[in-house]
Amino acid sequence: MQYALGIDVGGTKIYSAIIDENGKIASEIEKFSTPKTFDQIKSLFESIIKKYEADVDVIAFSTCGAVNNENDHILGSTGNIAQGYPDMPFKELSSKPVFVENDANCAAWAEYKIGASKGAKVSVMLTLGTGVGGGIIINNQLLKGQNGAAGEMHFKMYCDKRRKCTCGNWDCFEIYASGKGLKLTAEEISNNLQVTTYDVIDGVKNNDSLMIEIFDKWQNDIVNGIVGLSNIFDPDCVVLSGSLAEFVDIDKIQSEANKQIITTPIKVKKASAGNYSGMIGAALLAFEKGAA
Repeated sequence: MQYALGIDVGGTKIYSAIIDENGKIASEIEKFSTPKTFDQIKSLFESIIKKYEADVDVIAFSTCGAVNNENDHILGSTGNIAQGYPDMPFKELSSKPVFVENDANCAAWAEYKIGASKGAKVSVMLTLGTGVGGGIIINNQLLKGQNGAAGEMHFKMYCDKRRKCTCGNWDCFEIYASGKGLKLTAEEISNNLQVTTYDVIDGVKNNDSLMIEIFDKWQNDIVNGIVGLSNIFDPDCVVLSGSLAEFVDIDKIQSEANKQIITTPIKVKKASAGNYSGMIGAALLAFEKGAA
C-alpha cells in the first residue's frame, strides 16, 4: 500500500493528512490558518513534511492557483494568499517526490475516482464558493490545456459590462455563479447593499418571495453556464461542490439545463467525495502519474 501526505492550501486555511492509494484518509487531519507571508507558509510546509515524511511515499499538494503540466510549479496565484507564493520551491521541500496540482482539479479527480462522477468518462466539476473553481475530465483524463491552466471559469455570460470580475474582465461566469455573484444579484434586485448571501438562504428557507426571486436568478445563471459547458464538452455529468452547492436545487438545475443543451442529456449531481476532496484528489493524481 502506498501513502501520500496530502496538503491542501487555500487562502485562509491549510489542511494536511496521510492518504492511502484508495483515497482513504489514514491519519488525523490537521488544520492551520494560512500564514500571511511567503516565508511563513514555506516554514509551515517544512514543519508538516518533517513530521510525516518518513511515513509516506510522496508529498501531494492541492493548491489555489493554476499549476503547470509538470506538476511542480504554480503559474499564477489567487489574490488572497501571500505575495510571491507562486515562487514556492515545492521540489526542494522534501527528499521524497513532490506533486502539485490545482485544488479544483484535485477535487474533480477525487469525485471522478471515488465520488459523484465515478465511472463517468467525461465530467465537469464546478466549485461554488467565494469564487467558482472548475475541473474537467475528458475520456478519463484531467484536462490541463497547453500550459496547465485549463478549467478557469471566466468565460463571458453577458456583453454589456454589468459586473467586473475578480480576474479584471467583465461579466465572467464566476462573477454571477459565485457567492459574490449571489450577493451582487441580491443587491441589484432588492436595492439593498447590506443584504448578504445568508439573508438570501434564510429567506428562501422561510418562503420569502423576494429572496426566492433572487435565488432563482442566481440559479439560472448557474444553469446558463452549465448549458455552455455541456455544449462544448458533452459530459456524462456535472458535479456541483463547494459551500453554496449545499443549497442549490439539483433537480431543477438538471431539468432546466437539459431543456436547453443541444448535446446529449446530462446528470447534475452534488459532490460526494467530502470536504477533503482536494487532499484526496492530489494524492490519487500523484499515484496515477507515478509520482510516488
